[in-house]
Amino acid sequence: MLWGGRFKDKLNSEALKFSSSLGLDINLIVEDILVSKVHAEMLFKVGLISEDEFKKIKLGLNQIQVEYREGLWKPDESDHEDIHSAVEFRLSNLIGETAGKLHTGRSRNDQVATGMRLWVKKVLQNTFEKLINLQKILIEISEENIESLIPGYTHLQRAQPVSLAHHFLAYVEMIERDKKRINFVINEADQSPLGSGALAGSTLPLDSSFTSEKLGFSSPCANSLDAVSDRDFILDSLNCFSIGMMHLSRLAEELILW
Repeated sequence: MLWGGRFKDKLNSEALKFSSSLGLDINLIVEDILVSKVHAEMLFKVGLISEDEFKKIKLGLNQIQVEYREGLWKPDESDHEDIHSAVEFRLSNLIGETAGKLHTGRSRNDQVATGMRLWVKKVLQNTFEKLINLQKILIEISEENIESLIPGYTHLQRAQPVSLAHHFLAYVEMIERDKKRINFVINEADQSPLGSGALAGSTLPLDSSFTSEKLGFSSPCANSLDAVSDRDFILDSLNCFSIGMMHLSRLAEELILW
């Protein structure tokens, strides 16, 4: 529920601050604006908004993105519960009532779910590429140190000699599994919820295949209720990062031990 609703009085300022997620989901601003741009383009394509309305919405969203990037606009936690309402409010200030057309055929539920999937995919892909670079570095060091012997430890006691190459290549294998886990989650998050509405879709002639393709998803979500009500891909992402950081922590600890 958005703040305000049916209440006559404003919420206590401490309650506002406590319940706001803006400090965290400000990270989703790029994805939120992108989702809105593509949704507006689709609404124009299927005839639900006019060309003039589409252009106003697009220009307004572009201006918000520039204002935020250049530090000219910064949403306040005391005024907005999340980045989605902050962008919506700013757009309304910029282009007036036309901003309300942006929620035609769209719920806060599918809007947020779509932005979150885009952000998770972006972060995971970025991590995947960094892991590839780390593997390359470890392999290069290994190739140069095939004959270099180091002490192998068990329970912090020296146990057996081992080549530095063999030791570092063990982490190459661990990272390879980390990459497989990341790929799995990217694929799981690679369906677009946009068009799912609050939970059961819409009676409007929306084109979810168009928005899915424009946003870089492989396909729309198969089930609208599943699309907006589940965030298992976030838990899977946390699992990827937890295991990956455990591997990096082991490597760092061993470097310190040596």
